[in-house]
Amino acid sequence: MTAVREATPEGRYGRTEDQRADHKLKIVGSVLAVLMAAVIVWIGVDYVGGKDINGELIKSKIVSAERAEAHLEIRKEKNAGGYCTLRALSEDGSEVARKDFRFDEPQERIDRVVSLRTTVRATAVELVGCTPGGSAG
Repeated sequence: MTAVREATPEGRYGRTEDQRADHKLKIVGSVLAVLMAAVIVWIGVDYVGGKDINGELIKSKIVSAERAEAHLEIRKEKNAGGYCTLRALSEDGSEVARKDFRFDEPQERIDRVVSLRTTVRATAVELVGCTPGGSAG
């Protein structure tokens, strides 16, 4: 007579080998999905945040009672565009001119002398900041 082996009652002795393998695969799949999502988010943040534009006011000159000039140096990615905002200040610190200067040159470093028309005589010119993309006013 041959012995017939019966299956154990379901759920009585814990998980079967197949159930344990399925559980491990679910854990590995979940970990890989979380890692993939993290990589996608990191690439996206790097792409959006990596478009820095740095501007520096090298020197400024008050040309007349109605005009001031500023020498800007802009460092950016080669094909990036954007604009820098300058303002001129009077002796009491009030703003007498404000202007956005657009730049689209396909270079990493741009030197430009720009002119601002002032309402009264300026005593200083200030670089407010530079922004990638957008449009200048």
